[in-house]
Amino acid sequence: MVHRIHCGNGNCYLISNGTDAVLVDTGREKYWQKVLNVCRPYRVRLLVLTHGHVDHVQNAAFLSSALECPVAMHRADLPLLSDQMAQFLSAHGILGKIVLSESVKSFQKDRIPAFIPNIFLEDGCSLEQYGVPADIIHLPGHTQGSIGIDIMKKDLIVGDALMNLFYPTISMLYHDKAAMQQSADKISRLGERRILFGHGKPEKNRDRW
Repeated sequence: MVHRIHCGNGNCYLISNGTDAVLVDTGREKYWQKVLNVCRPYRVRLLVLTHGHVDHVQNAAFLSSALECPVAMHRADLPLLSDQMAQFLSAHGILGKIVLSESVKSFQKDRIPAFIPNIFLEDGCSLEQYGVPADIIHLPGHTQGSIGIDIMKKDLIVGDALMNLFYPTISMLYHDKAAMQQSADKISRLGERRILFGHGKPEKNRDRW
């Protein structure tokens, strides 16, 4: 079961087998209670961060403590936890430039309570030991350490590798444009999946993003 936790313009996800669960992303600070309430009925065994931007990690310190679970992410995004501008971002399109402007303001203003990831995930890592049938997919481009979570080859949480803020598309913001397109192509090659975005409602996978 995958539960979408809608937090403003962003999403967190709880992957559960009915008893054990993995929380994916944490939302912004003002949503900590909402996320915690969804998690409470389960034994959350791991908190996975799809990447290191503040809107995805701001509650990591609090939730990992409250739920007594370790935090996992890709090592390449570790520098973002102390400096949100450590990986320069560009944007495509007018809407993308607007989103980038607002994102940079947030990166410069919003605080990330300090935490140290316990586990570093790589492409192909399995989450079965934490109670859920899911695998990690490295999806660099938006950030160097962006990852996705492939759940039973049915649902794919993509973080910000793809976005559905205004319409479904490849991410409007990128650190590495070529890598971002390669990651989008990688998602397409997975075939039939329900795509669960970091921002926006789910959509079916596409032959070309």
